[in-house]
Amino acid sequence: MKLAFDDNWLATVTADPLNIVPGFTGKAVHVACYANAVERERFLADTFGSQELLWDTPDVLRFNPASQQLVGLEFHLPEESASAEESARLPDQPARRPGGLRADEAKDFRHRSTTVLCRAPGDAVLTCLRDLDVLAAPFEARVEIAPDLALVVQHSNVVGWSLTNPVQHLTTGFAEPDPGPPAPSTHRLLTECLDLITQPVIFEVEDREPAAVARLRAVDDALRNQRYDRHRADALLALVATMVEDYTS
Repeated sequence: MKLAFDDNWLATVTADPLNIVPGFTGKAVHVACYANAVERERFLADTFGSQELLWDTPDVLRFNPASQQLVGLEFHLPEESASAEESARLPDQPARRPGGLRADEAKDFRHRSTTVLCRAPGDAVLTCLRDLDVLAAPFEARVEIAPDLALVVQHSNVVGWSLTNPVQHLTTGFAEPDPGPPAPSTHRLLTECLDLITQPVIFEVEDREPAAVARLRAVDDALRNQRYDRHRADALLALVATMVEDYTS
């Protein structure tokens, strides 16, 4: 199967998915071997594909110049959340199937970020789509390019991506996620944080509506006082830290 990205850029699906566990900060997903910003810059310099530029934040997919195989990526979470009714339209099929990517040409391209987030009940799966219009037709494939991370394909075009069990992958910065199971309370707090950072609730926080600000304070307090699963709790604290500073003082 060939997949089309933006700029009419093509890649072929292979039998070799990435074996790197995705890290999820709450605002982005990364799959790469770099551990800090310096290593990330070196990684970008040594690879080709789609990358962020000044004033432009498309999704990042990087390929090895010699093999032209996918070696890393960073996907951004949209700020807009679909309604529960819209998210319910998301089809269950086809199932995820593992696969890697090999670029047809060793050249750079731009792949724009998705615009709308569809959340499964309990945030068991987060699916980010180019727009809700893609729900009008069936999906052709879900290519799992890394554990729990799949590209959503329609008419051979990459129209989105999904992350299964996102709470398991919570982490800060470029750190590897905790391999242990998340605490039950972390599941609930992830849902609360995703509510707070996406539309429409984020508008209520920015307008300093009392109920929304009280909700933000309660999440901040719960995360600071959670005794277990501290790595994931710290990741969620980092996710809402700026909002707490800006809107609860």
